[in-house]
Amino acid sequence: QVQLVESGGGSVQAGGSLRLSCAASGLTFSRDSMGWFRQAPGKPREGVAAIDSDNQAAYADSVKGRFTISKDNAKNTLYLQMNSLKLEDAAMYYCAARLGRSRFSNLLVPAGGFFGYWGQGTQVSVSS
Repeated sequence: QVQLVESGGGSVQAGGSLRLSCAASGLTFSRDSMGWFRQAPGKPREGVAAIDSDNQAAYADSVKGRFTISKDNAKNTLYLQMNSLKLEDAAMYYCAARLGRSRFSNLLVPAGGFFGYWGQGTQVSVSS
């Protein structure tokens, strides 16, 4: 049974940093593609960053240069390092996984339907 558990959310001032974690179980973590999505109230879900089986990373334009996605295969944990946070980064952040080997054909974050498993989310609040 696949389980994804996010942590690391919280409240931070604009310009600050947070690191989100996603502890994964029930999957072949080193092989599977993973992603981070976010959703703010009244807005559609947005792909933030993703990493494929070859450790290629893709980012939304809105976070390029500020966010970094990474995997620790020894700990079965996905990370999202978020620096220079902006007010518009405030949202619920979700971890997602796609089982099986896959490789991104371009450097775009795949749509949510690409991923079959989701965590419960962790809230990020950014204040001025």
